[in-house]
Amino acid sequence: MGNGECFLDWQALKSYIAYLEDAPGIRIYTITNGTVRLPEEDLAFLEEHRVNVGFSIDGYKELHDKYRCNSFDRAMENVERYRQTTGHYPTFNATVGRESLRNAEEVISFFQPFGTKVTFSRMIGKYGISLGEYRDFMDRAGKELPVRRGGLDCTMYGGLCGAGTNNYFFANGKTYYCGNCIDLPPVGDSGISLEELEKISLTFDRSCCYKEFLGCYTA
Repeated sequence: MGNGECFLDWQALKSYIAYLEDAPGIRIYTITNGTVRLPEEDLAFLEEHRVNVGFSIDGYKELHDKYRCNSFDRAMENVERYRQTTGHYPTFNATVGRESLRNAEEVISFFQPFGTKVTFSRMIGKYGISLGEYRDFMDRAGKELPVRRGGLDCTMYGGLCGAGTNNYFFANGKTYYCGNCIDLPPVGDSGISLEELEKISLTFDRSCCYKEFLGCYTA
């Protein structure tokens, strides 16, 4: 689910989700920017099949609209439609940058009324924030909100970098260490076997993002 048209085969995807009902060890989630208006029956389908739907909302209106093309009102309208259909609010995904740090209390206060988990991801690169700043924000937010803290997942989500272990990203016929590494040379073609991926061994300080370890960017 994304901005504008949906190019995925929605009916085929629904069939696949229904098929996974017989595989209780597999959990499915999707993230949407909230600008696509799904019919109530599709929202009900996702709820029935225990698909976690996360809405990308960065916080209060002025902050969200600054980085997400003035989409706050439309996204929040669909958040409310989701609540009316399922009986509860969705989870949220929020990017934390400089503006978020300057207005941390306002960001935290925005999410409190919803009572659902928030995944705060770190903005990286030229306009990003450091790992230390991000972790300080996470500690602060965690005192007032149910926040997601990753394991061997990604430093952007409060965990350790999973590059080269379990975060492989497949796109455009290629395989990459993770979604943040698509501007690095690929690991191989998308047809690479799991056995070959398991042979890869990266040794570095996983409290840092792999690209930061390589010196590709700094906050």
